[in-house]
Order: sequence, then structure tokens, then C-alpha cells
Amino acid sequence: MTQQRLGRGPLRTPDPDPPTGPDDGGSPPARFVGWLGGLGCLAAGYAVFQFLFGVLPDSLGGEAARYLVAGVSGVGTGVAAWLAAALLRARASAAAATAGPRDPAALGTGALAPGPGPLPEVFAAAYETLVAQVSVVDDPDAGRLTGWSHSLGEPGRPTPATTDPALHRPTPVGTAYGLHTMLDLGMPDGRLSTGDLVETLWRLRLPGGGWSARSQGAEARPEVTALVLGALARAGASRQLLAAEVDRCTGAFTRQLDRPGRESTHVVTTVLRGLLRAAPDHEIVPRLHEALVDGAISDDRRDHLRCWSYRLGPPYGPPSPLHTALAVIALDRAARVLGESAAARAAREDGVRWLLACRDAPHHSCLDLENLREEVRRPRTDDPARHEVLNVRHFTASWVARALLTPGALEAARRDGLMTEWRERLDGAISAVWAARTDGIWIWGRGDSTELRRPMWMTYQGLSALRAHAVWMYQPDRPAVPRHH
Repeated sequence: MTQQRLGRGPLRTPDPDPPTGPDDGGSPPARFVGWLGGLGCLAAGYAVFQFLFGVLPDSLGGEAARYLVAGVSGVGTGVAAWLAAALLRARASAAAATAGPRDPAALGTGALAPGPGPLPEVFAAAYETLVAQVSVVDDPDAGRLTGWSHSLGEPGRPTPATTDPALHRPTPVGTAYGLHTMLDLGMPDGRLSTGDLVETLWRLRLPGGGWSARSQGAEARPEVTALVLGALARAGASRQLLAAEVDRCTGAFTRQLDRPGRESTHVVTTVLRGLLRAAPDHEIVPRLHEALVDGAISDDRRDHLRCWSYRLGPPYGPPSPLHTALAVIALDRAARVLGESAAARAAREDGVRWLLACRDAPHHSCLDLENLREEVRRPRTDDPARHEVLNVRHFTASWVARALLTPGALEAARRDGLMTEWRERLDGAISAVWAARTDGIWIWGRGDSTELRRPMWMTYQGLSALRAHAVWMYQPDRPAVPRHH
């Protein structure tokens, strides 16, 4: 899909004062009066003058009286025609200002097309693909598992439960993101059961409790555990049922036991988002919030505004749009739950201003939207001389779009007079999100290789960004543009 189409279609952020369009003429009387006004006041008045001068009788007091009556009538008719035309133009302008542009060239191809726009089609395609590629595996130890692996269509790994290479054993990460996605899509039919996905996540729990990614082995890790707990809480799991796993997750997430995790912006924001869903009143939540605020750094290349890097402690590393977006989202959500100090609000709003200060262009392909990869390296507990490595890929455009769509970001942009920059950066991020999909599934290119992957997390993040943008754009107080058939 070309960028021109993306810019004109339903992804463009609407202006608060849409431009007016030409009047189409309206009713037959309105068209007649408009035509009459188009002749000009003098022409209409002269026509009336000539008509009356020719039909008035000579007995009306002489020729001078006939000239006087005809002249006054002609002037009155001309003034009336001018006023009528001016009134119709004023009404047409007011109607156009309310309904928005009516010129198809100004609206783009999607605005006048019958039926729904492309976004419902993307959601429907995503749902059909996820339903078609869900794995149902009977595991001899865990029982029946229903869910997804890390990526759609990846090569199968034979196990005692999945000897068929066409089957992919569900993983905690893939199934948690799949559950999030299904909840976003609304589960329109019964081909997939939320209960089956929830039960699968519980069955995938490690023997000692908690969850981990495939590359992390048999030891639970807080970022994966918090991701799963957040999905379970969103699906309706009770606080009492989640409490034991929350305690295991938070008990191991200390500087003494997991220093690399506590210094990672990605890990801290992931845990904070998950706990805000699963255990918002837990004592660790305000501590993580404070650590995130304290981890902000100043960037002299962007007016010394505060932002975030991949680390929350020295050595910090360079400023990062991706990690700044992660921090803005987590801080905004925490502010709604915990409240917010002046220092926390200042740091969060500086992060928003920093994202808006990007000077690279065009904004749909600027450097701030480049996808990133990072590693989270931890010493192995069974052999501290060796490291466990978690490779994390980041869909940057999605995170930036969602950061700019937070209520706090919009509030800060309005207060600072940065709405033009906000719209430009948001339009660019959403266009980049839209361009990365094929139908309803998002694709991650593997470097210089021609092999492509379709990670579950990327599809969830893409759909989540488009859904948040669509909700923000919904303005029921504006009349719909009339459709032409």
C-alpha cells in the first residue's frame, strides 16, 4: 500500500476545524435563487426596470413617474437578489463546516465508499487467521493445550506431545498475546473459547510457579509472568486466584535477585503494566513507578528534555524513542491508578514533549520509528558463570503511537500548543503501523534474510495501536458525510 493512500485514507488524524467545500446547489428553489444571484444585482434590477417601464400605463402621472416607479422596483429587486444569494452562500458554508469536506478529492477514496472502511476488514482477517492457526495439543503432562506458539507458521518442534511438525505447542508468550488479541477483537463467535485459552495459560505454569519464555528455560521470569498475569486478569481471573503468582513474581524481582531486570526499562515497564492489571494495590507497584521516574535522562539534542534509554541506571545508554514510549505508557497508566506527584508528572510530560520534538522527516519513516532488538542478559542461577539471554524485538511505531494516544500525552500537547506536532507524529506512527501488516497479520523481517516471521506480539501491538487510534477518532457529534449511490 502506498503512502499516498495511507495519508488520505481513514488513518489521517482529523483536524478540529475541517475545511469547507463548495455548495452542491441544494433544492430547486435554492438553485434558482442562486442562479438569479449569479446574474448580478445590476442585471436583475435592470430586467425588472425594463419590464415595468414597458407595462406601466401612460396615465400614471407622465413619463417621469413611470421612470421613478420602474427604477425603484428594479433597485429593490437587485438588492433582494443579492441578499438571497448571500444568505444561501452563508448557509452552505455553515453546513460544510459542520459536515466536513464533500469533495471526493478532499475526502479520499474511503470516505464516500459504501460499506465499512478497511479497519473492520483488518480485524476480521486477523480473527480468521488466528482461528485457523490455533494449536490444540494433548500434552501427556499438562493436558489439553489450546493456544499459539511465539510466531504463526513457524517450523514445528517435535515433542512427546507434538510429534507432527505441522503442530506447534502453545507457549505462554504466544498464548498470552493471543488472549489479549481476542479480547480486543471481541470474540465474535464461539470457534475459540476464552476459557480454553485461560485454562491453557494455567496449565503452562512452571512446576515452581510462574512463567518463562522458551529461551529462558525452567526458571520463571518477572516480565513473562507479569504478561501472563495481566492477560489472565483482563480475562476475568479473580484477584485471589492470581495472588500467589503475583507474590512469586514480585518476590523474585528485587535488585539483589534480579539486578539486570530491575535496571532494564523494558522489563520494569512490562512488569508494571502487568501488575497494574493483576494487582494494582501491591506494594511493589509504587516502587517500580518511582524507579521508572528516577531512570529518566536529559537529552541536550532535544532542548534538554527528559527521556529514557534501555537502562534505568548508569551507564544509561543513548536516548531511545522506543523506551521513552514504553515509559510514557506505563507512567500514564500508573498515574490513573496511583495518582501522580509533580515530579512524576513533569518526567512523563517531558517524555511526551521529547517524542514530539523529533525533527526527522517524513514522519512515517523517521529514525524515531525504527524497530529495535535488545538482549536481556541474566546470570544463570544454576551456573552464574554463564548467562541466560532473552532476545526482545520491539515494534517501535506501535509503542510511539500508543504513547501519543495516552490521555496525558494529549492533555500535555493541548496545554503546550503542540497539537500540530502531535498530529504529525501520530499520523506518521499510525501510517508505519498500517504499512507493516499483510491483511490482519503483522510481519517482522529478519534482517537481511528473506525469511519473515509473524510474531503474535507484533500482531497484538499493531491491532492495539489501530484500535486505540480508531477510538480516539470516533466523533459522533459530527454528522456523517452523505453517501452517493
